[in-house]
Amino acid sequence: MPKVVVQSVENGPNLVLIDGKANVALCRCGHSEHKPLCDGTHRKVNFRAAAASTTILE
Repeated sequence: MPKVVVQSVENGPNLVLIDGKANVALCRCGHSEHKPLCDGTHRKVNFRAAAASTTILE
């Protein structure tokens, strides 16, 4: 079974990592034009949030 981790990047998106490789970047700031995917808008709106990590499957 693959290892799945959701890693919140400081001031950035939520990365879904499967077996250590980034699979998708999900919007965390709420301003992306391509929700639920991150389009980098967090930089333009000066989004601030702490980094975090959650293991979903191990």
